[in-house]
Amino acid sequence: MTTDPYPHWLFDNSPIPDPLGHGERAVQFLKSLIHPKTGRPFELHLWQERIVRRIYGPVHTADVIDADGVLIHRAGEREVRNVVMCVPRGARKTTLGAGLALYHAVSHARVPGGQVILAAYDRAQARIAYDEALGLVHACPPLQAATRIRGSTHEILHPKSRSVLKAVSSDANAQNGKTPNFVLFDEIHAWNKRDLYDILRTGLGKTANTLSLVISQAGRGQDTLAHEVFDYARRVARGEIDDPGTLPILFETAPDADWLDEKVWFRANPGLKLGYPNLASLRQEAREAQHRPALRDKFKNDHLCIWLDRSSSPFVEMSVYDEGADPFDLADMEGRPCWIGVDLSSSRDLTSIVAAWPRDDGGFYVHPWFFCPDDNVADRENLSGAPYRRWREQGAIITTPGTTIDLATVKQTIRDIAKRFDVRDIGFDPYLSHGILGELQDEGLPVREFHQRPSTMMPAIATLDRVVNAKQLQHGGHEILRWNFANVEVETNTMGHKVRFSKGTRRDLCIDGAVATAMAVQLAHTGDDGRMIYLDKKARPNGFIVF
Repeated sequence: MTTDPYPHWLFDNSPIPDPLGHGERAVQFLKSLIHPKTGRPFELHLWQERIVRRIYGPVHTADVIDADGVLIHRAGEREVRNVVMCVPRGARKTTLGAGLALYHAVSHARVPGGQVILAAYDRAQARIAYDEALGLVHACPPLQAATRIRGSTHEILHPKSRSVLKAVSSDANAQNGKTPNFVLFDEIHAWNKRDLYDILRTGLGKTANTLSLVISQAGRGQDTLAHEVFDYARRVARGEIDDPGTLPILFETAPDADWLDEKVWFRANPGLKLGYPNLASLRQEAREAQHRPALRDKFKNDHLCIWLDRSSSPFVEMSVYDEGADPFDLADMEGRPCWIGVDLSSSRDLTSIVAAWPRDDGGFYVHPWFFCPDDNVADRENLSGAPYRRWREQGAIITTPGTTIDLATVKQTIRDIAKRFDVRDIGFDPYLSHGILGELQDEGLPVREFHQRPSTMMPAIATLDRVVNAKQLQHGGHEILRWNFANVEVETNTMGHKVRFSKGTRRDLCIDGAVATAMAVQLAHTGDDGRMIYLDKKARPNGFIVF
């Protein structure tokens, strides 16, 4: 077992078994192609050639039968059925994927009536790999003569075998019933939905000797399809999982590596010494990235395959946030003063309740409760890639019937919290909250409005920023709360102050737990000084205190 999943075997000249010559045959096919952009033979550099040989060379030398007598593999079938390749931008990964797709559509790896699928997250990305394959066909007269093109449906047909190469995107329903023999999953880091992946992987399992090829750069977040796929590949590469059918090829860089060290660049980019990507361009990007944090993250992500578990304009470093993951017992909080932040929603976002208790060192314990409509769980998972269904099964999310959140359930949860803990203040984002505020106020609960305007959020964000970076926010490692924090981007004013939390352009993500945490922590930080008049209705002509 090794702790380093890096593919050293690509460069050590170690022997790769090829008893039937299938690896050599695949290599020769690729080398026979003409690249349309250069007019020269397809460039298959040594590291790429060894990948091809490792995929197609090793075969089962005998029938493999399980304990129940079921045939798993026939003699002569490939050992590798699933390739997971993480490689930076500019490594010519799409060209290699298109060449292998053609090998399965028109050459020795084809099967009668075979389906070769180029799958991507949207039509534009799917067209990139398809256009690469189409260009290779047009540049090679024998290949062009042996195929037919259906441009309107993005298909390349091989009439002799009835095999078809087709580009598809994330319209998963249209792919039900597919029985592919080869699928290229392109740039899976950008896939927000997993339906297409699941359907095509299931289709690959219907027949023997199929091949799944995932080629992508690193992504963001820990609750995505890509993270799940690559994490499994890492465990195989490290020897934690025995799966000879999966071939991990991971040019990843450790998050704590010196991203300005050019030795790190060459290690992560197998083609850099061969001229791709361009070294001068990388140096220029790195110079700019030293002074632009968002560009720095992009550089790490795109060129070093450093997996980022935060947004493009992060609120905090998630490695620092994770310092507060030590668990604590809610029963121990029952005698402590408690402050609560509530961020309500109707259907799209999560409704979040977060309670905060002061710690003796000036920090805070926090614990969240999350709510969402039960009928929307599957759609939320498909849109965001986060495991909503698992969270529901684990009880991490409280689901309510229908397509909107049942506020009665939220109100009862607040009542239960107030009965259990010494609640001093409950701050509500006033959006959608007027009915619930009035009812809880009439019951004698200490409620107030906590507006999301810069004048109130700026000090709340500053307080939360301070305690997180001081490693004084103890959240117990709650998975959904962590996901919310990782999604947060911050808006700043002209003075550079952080004034608002945002989810950026990703409307499918949720940050409500982070917003409620900022509210709760700020109320706890203000303490009893901020709640002196909530019991006096005469001092509140509008019914509520505005924070």
